[in-house]
Amino acid sequence: MLEVSGLEAAYGESRILFGIDLSVGPGEVVTLLGRNGMGKTTTVKSIFGLLRPRGGQVRVEGQDLTGAEPHRMALAGLGLVPEGRQVFPTLNVEENLRATARPGKWTLNRIYELFPRLEERRRNMGTQLSGGEQQMLAIGRALMTNPRLMVLDEATEGLAPLIRADIWACLARLKAEGEAILVIDKNVDALTRFADRHVVIEKGRVVWTGTTAEILATPDVKDRFLHV
Repeated sequence: MLEVSGLEAAYGESRILFGIDLSVGPGEVVTLLGRNGMGKTTTVKSIFGLLRPRGGQVRVEGQDLTGAEPHRMALAGLGLVPEGRQVFPTLNVEENLRATARPGKWTLNRIYELFPRLEERRRNMGTQLSGGEQQMLAIGRALMTNPRLMVLDEATEGLAPLIRADIWACLARLKAEGEAILVIDKNVDALTRFADRHVVIEKGRVVWTGTTAEILATPDVKDRFLHV
């Protein structure tokens, strides 16, 4: 589905990524892990064309889309739930969802069934939602593009425990339905309940990769690369 090889990126003269390799297969859930400032969001931006890579390749279902504009990545089947949610503040919930809609299995009714709270708040503006509701809306908006791969940058950052549980339940359901997912989050214990593989980056380089069974059997990975 998604293949990233040798990805390099920089902000001006400051290099951030030094040859990132990762892949997500059909129906697979892969995590991108690392401490703050290690290049996770830069990796996502480089994949989606929000930051033009300095080197490497981004391929979607075999097609080279390195540096392609964000709308081309969406048309190729990638849906993004960005860091900070970035819902449209001057649109209400339903307008936010309809703004990105493309034909497919994910319809307005299915989003409301997944997140009943959004239906209750469907006439509220984006700025009138709580942080948890905004994250539900950001996920729903990405699903309305009917992607083949969902990418979530900081899936539960700053959310209350009950809302986090709702988000994890949502992602587990998406996995059960065969959705491919690339997810960034700090809650490794929650991620290992449903993720297939994990990629850990440190200072813009991949320093460890393995299955859930392998990361659970290697506790020093969390101690060396993930704990603050």
